[in-house]
Amino acid sequence: MAKRVSKVYGDALFELALEKGELSQIKEEVLALQKIFKENEAFLPLLNHPNLPGEEKIRMMEKIFRGRVSDDMTGFLTIIIQKGRYRDILAIFQYVEERIKKHEKVGAARIAAPMELTDAQKKAIVKKLLETTSYESFEVEYIIDESLIGGLVIHVDDKVVDSSIKTKLANMVKALNQISIS
Repeated sequence: MAKRVSKVYGDALFELALEKGELSQIKEEVLALQKIFKENEAFLPLLNHPNLPGEEKIRMMEKIFRGRVSDDMTGFLTIIIQKGRYRDILAIFQYVEERIKKHEKVGAARIAAPMELTDAQKKAIVKKLLETTSYESFEVEYIIDESLIGGLVIHVDDKVVDSSIKTKLANMVKALNQISIS
C-alpha cells in the first residue's frame, strides 16, 4: 500500500514539475526536505499526534516552509497533510527522487565485492554498465562483502547480476544434492 501511495503522490509531483519545467527545482527541494525530515526526527511523528488538529498541522507546515520552498511544494505538503499521508512523505520523496533520476538517465547501482576494488576496476564496471543500459551516468555504491569469496554482485534497478563464487558454490551444492546415486 505504501508503495502505491508513493507512486500516486510522487507521480503527481513529478508530472507537475515536468509540465512546468521546474524539475531541477523540485529535485533540489525534495533532496533538501528529505534531509530536513531525517535530521529532525521528531517532526513527522508530531504530525501524527492525534491531539493536533489537521488545520494546525497545515498552519505549522506552511509557517515553516512557505517562502523557503516553492508554492507548488508548499501546496503539495498541504495536500499530503490534508489526505493524512504525512507518514509516507519520505517514501514519496524517495520515489520522486528516483523518478527524476530515471528521467535524467542517471542509474543507481550497488556493487558488492569481496575486497576493495581498484579505480580501474570501478571504471571498467561503470563503463560496462553504461554500455548495457540506457543510462548516461551512474551513482554507484560499493560494498565490501568478504563472504562472496570472489566475483561481484551488481544491483541495478530491480535486476541482479550475481557472479560471486559464493553463489556458484551454492548452486553447485544444490545441483549435487539433486543427483540421486543408485
